[in-house]
Parts: sequence; structure tokens; C-alpha cells
Amino acid sequence: MKVCILGIDGYLGWSLALYLKARNHEVFGIDNFSRRLQVQDMGSDSIIPIDDFRGRSNLIPFSEGDISTDGTCKEYFREAILEGNKPDVIVNMAQMPSAPYSMIDAKHAAWTQRNNVIGNLNVLFAIRDLMPEVPMLGLGTMGEYGTPNVDIPEGEFELEYNGRKTRAQFPRQPGSFYHASKVANSINNEFACRMWGLKITDVMQGVVFGTKIPEMVGDPKLRTRFDVDHCFGTAINRFCAQTVINEPITPYGIGHQQRGFLPLEDAMRCFTIAIENPPIKGEYRVFNQFEDVYTILGLARLVRDVARETGVNPNAIIRNLTNPRKEAEEHYYSPESLKLRKLGYHPSIDMRSAISEMLLDLSRFRGNLEKVKHCLVPDIQWDGTKGKVEFE
Repeated sequence: MKVCILGIDGYLGWSLALYLKARNHEVFGIDNFSRRLQVQDMGSDSIIPIDDFRGRSNLIPFSEGDISTDGTCKEYFREAILEGNKPDVIVNMAQMPSAPYSMIDAKHAAWTQRNNVIGNLNVLFAIRDLMPEVPMLGLGTMGEYGTPNVDIPEGEFELEYNGRKTRAQFPRQPGSFYHASKVANSINNEFACRMWGLKITDVMQGVVFGTKIPEMVGDPKLRTRFDVDHCFGTAINRFCAQTVINEPITPYGIGHQQRGFLPLEDAMRCFTIAIENPPIKGEYRVFNQFEDVYTILGLARLVRDVARETGVNPNAIIRNLTNPRKEAEEHYYSPESLKLRKLGYHPSIDMRSAISEMLLDLSRFRGNLEKVKHCLVPDIQWDGTKGKVEFE
């Protein structure tokens, strides 16, 4: 299959490109390199050095471009089709993925919405006008659902009122302007399928973690980025980084927030299964993609314990920070995740082994971690307060 990846330079996009190429898929893509610039704006950088645009495009062909700019997206696909590179599937990962970044101020919130929502709309119109038979895989997030205090189904659920039944998408409760942009994309994707007969899969993804996949081993030029700053580094990234440089592991608040997690290699397997099993004409489908649910405090304890067991940090400790976010810290959380398993997905990596590999890998880049340790503690707060968050 010919697979076009939008956002191919990112953590997930580059990993997926290598994973698909190793399985004899033809891969090409586009990126505007905004992730590199945004992380630098936070005073940080990828802890694992990554190749530049020219080096990467020599391995897998991709172009520089911004799909959120009017006309650019359609012209990119028109040129690809004329050159004989019409894709069999489009993977849209061209999204700004940080909740804290979207909450800095009005400028950052507006940029997030414009990049994520307008960019996705441009892709939908390009598909409609140029290749309506080509399916799209969209990257959503489990964060769209929030913590609604009821079971979270996978996709539609049935409603009944006064004896009448209907099917509806599960209500969304975003927790940031970033998550709100992803909700808007899901709504637009479902509408495009219903209105134009497009074929779209939205993957509601949990927190993906890991420093590499097997296809990257043996060549530094193949490595994907790994961020640890408080904007673009996920909780598990920050926890591993902190313990490697002997800093306290810092869950927010009491740490009882529950989230779904998935190793990087298994995320690639899930994406590939979704790509190789496309939806039918007019079908909008939702896959909840995660492996296990953990509390943030439970995850911190696991990182601490593995760090002690492996000798990476025999003295690893946990210190809770005042929560900079506005979120439930005690809540019920029971999302469904069955559809990918029915298509053949089986988890291959356990959390403890994956964390051990991350810690050992990051130990090789301890110097890079030391340079950015000032970025591990948040200074972006949901209520607009300025300054670093304090220990509880």
C-alpha cells in the first residue's frame, strides 16, 4: 500500500513511517516541522538526537508544507497524484499534541485550534475533491472523553427516550483547548463520512511511551524524537527523565488521575492493523487505543521501583506537585477497547519491561537531560497563574 503520513517528522509519524516501510508499504509524507520549534520555545529539545529534514527525507520521501494553510494541502495531493503517488490511505498526525501548550495564552490556544482543526478540515476537503475513495486514519485522543464517571464505549452508543431509540457518539468533555481541537476534528470527521461518504477511522489514543521500536536499532539516523519538557513530554517521559538525573518524580496533585497507556511498538502495530483493515464507504469508526489503565501515582511508583531494581537510580523518590491543571484527581474510569483486538491486536510488551528499556536508554543521554532539567517542572497553569508549580 502507498501510505501518506501527514506529520511524518513527529514522534509517532516517523516511527510509523519506519514501521510500515519495514513491512513493504510505500511511505511518503509532509511536515511543517513546528514540533521542533515549539519544543525549542519551551527551552528544551529532543533528548535523543534526531536527524535533520534532509537526512530523513533521504530515507523516506517527504516534503515541507503546512496543511493548515489554505490551498497548500490540496495542491500537495494534486501534485502527488500527478506524479503517480496517489495514496491508498492517508494518516493525519499533523496535530499539535500538547494540552499545556494550548493553555499558555490566547495566542497559543488560537494557534492550536487553527493548526489542528483547519488543517484537518483542509485534508477532508482534499480527499472529497481529489480522491473520495481513499480512507483516512485520524489521530484522536482518549482525552477527548474526559472523565465522565460512567463507562466509556468505543464509538457509538444507543440512546432511548420516550420509547424512541437512536445511535449517537459518546459525549466529549475536553480538558484543554488542545483536547477541544481534537473533539472538533472528531465531529468534523463523522460529519464528512455522513455527508460525503468518506471512509475515516479515528483512533482515540492513550498515552504512548517508549524511546524506540526495533526498526530503529543499529542506526542513530533512524531514531525518533523523545521529549521530556512539561509541555511535550508526557508524564511517563518526565518521570523516567527525572529519576535518571536523580530528581524527584513529580506526579500532579494526589496522583489518582487514571489514564490509558500504550508502548510505542504496540501503538505502531495498532495503527498498521487499522490501515490494513480500512472502513467501508460512508463509515466513521472509532478505535480506543490503549493497553492498560494506571493512576498517575501508580505509574510514578512503578518508574521508581524499576529504577531501583535496575540500578539506574537506587535512591529514586516521589514528591507530589500542586496540580497546575483543572482536572478530577479522584474519578471512575472504565473505557472499552475491543475493536483492535478483534482485528488481531495482542499486546506484546509489558509496562515494566518497557519502562526498564526507557530508563536504560535515557541513561545514555544523561548529559542531554541535565541540560533541560529546568523544563521538567511546569510553569503553565490552567487558571493563568504564572510561575513554577510548588511541591505539596
